[in-house]
Amino acid sequence: MPGVQDVYERVRSRIFDALDAEAVTSLPVETLKEQLRNGVDALVSRESMSIPVMMRTGFVERLVDEIKGFGPLQPLIDDPDISDIMVNGPDCVYVERKGQITRSDVVFITEAQLLGIAKRIAAYAGRRVDESQPLCDARLPDGSRVNIAIPPIALDGSAISIRKFGRKDMKLEQMIEFGTLSLPMARVLAVAAGCRMNILVSGGTGSGKTTMLNALSHYISENERIITIEDAAELRLQQPHVVRMETRPAGIENTGAINQRDLVINSLRMRPDRIILGECRGPEAFEMLQAMNTGHDGSMSTLHANSPKDALARAESMILMAVPNLPLEYIRGNVASAVDMIVQVNRLYDGSRKITSICEVMGVENEQVVLEEIFKFEPSAHQPNESVTGQFKTTGLITRSVLKKKARLFGMENVLDQAFREVL
Repeated sequence: MPGVQDVYERVRSRIFDALDAEAVTSLPVETLKEQLRNGVDALVSRESMSIPVMMRTGFVERLVDEIKGFGPLQPLIDDPDISDIMVNGPDCVYVERKGQITRSDVVFITEAQLLGIAKRIAAYAGRRVDESQPLCDARLPDGSRVNIAIPPIALDGSAISIRKFGRKDMKLEQMIEFGTLSLPMARVLAVAAGCRMNILVSGGTGSGKTTMLNALSHYISENERIITIEDAAELRLQQPHVVRMETRPAGIENTGAINQRDLVINSLRMRPDRIILGECRGPEAFEMLQAMNTGHDGSMSTLHANSPKDALARAESMILMAVPNLPLEYIRGNVASAVDMIVQVNRLYDGSRKITSICEVMGVENEQVVLEEIFKFEPSAHQPNESVTGQFKTTGLITRSVLKKKARLFGMENVLDQAFREVL
């Protein structure tokens, strides 16, 4: 006896053979549903197929998703608990739910169906993907990030990675509830963002760097002019005076690309108070650090690194991409004078996200950048299958720090002192 999927494939084949693809795509959703419902009912009657009414309704929904939406991926996109969707070919789809990656039971009928969905996703994002351009990196209209790789680049079938755009604007208070950081840490970060510290948020893929950047932005004054620069616009600043800019890839003739470095250089001519760079990953680091050093205090960015020390090393290497002949001691001095604080965010093996370190950059001694760790997360001993627990600890050594001086200048010294009194 054929299974539900086999029956659906048979119905789908008959319906799609009879459809005028261009005509149905332009129909309103309700009209399309009605026509598909009538078509399925007629098919069932004509071929004496034993399909219950509820199953027919489900088939119609799946057909609508395939014609108007993203086919088998549509239920995953609509599920608010799913943050990432990873398609590794027509028979292999993984999702991330609450920090845990699991295999989904979603499958595509054929590689051709998957390729069609991939092309539709690219088209929604204003891009195209085909044999001449088998890679696509774009942002969907709802803010979700998508990356597509199709054959011959992807060997086992088209690969689609979707990082869904979070509907909720996470704040530091909510992160405390989730155990991402402690209340004293949140107060220190609020002071650092409010008193115009230059902050780098460091972490791995999916660790919550952009979420942290969004949370820190809540403490920026509404009187400041802020310019945001991103490859895919994810930042959601609440201030009224914000200019948002996004990079542009090259067109069909491989011209017209505008990268982050171009935008950082241009932003310096726009009289910004702060520049927020969504992710620093190339030569734009040089201009960004120059901006931090020349009157744009309070600027922020994220970068990929596993520790604050690694973050500094990455910043140095990115500057060398822009200006290869600069002496290393000059680069380190530039980094140390530009960056005031590094916030390290990590996704732990149980799927939880925590701030594992908050460091101040104190300067250069013996040709090395000196870091002063203000807070750190110390995990407790636990079994591999248990949730990660631990304590957020502090040294409280901020008497000679830039944070202390700026907090005093901005009238936030009492808030800072209270944060440390609670943990010392």
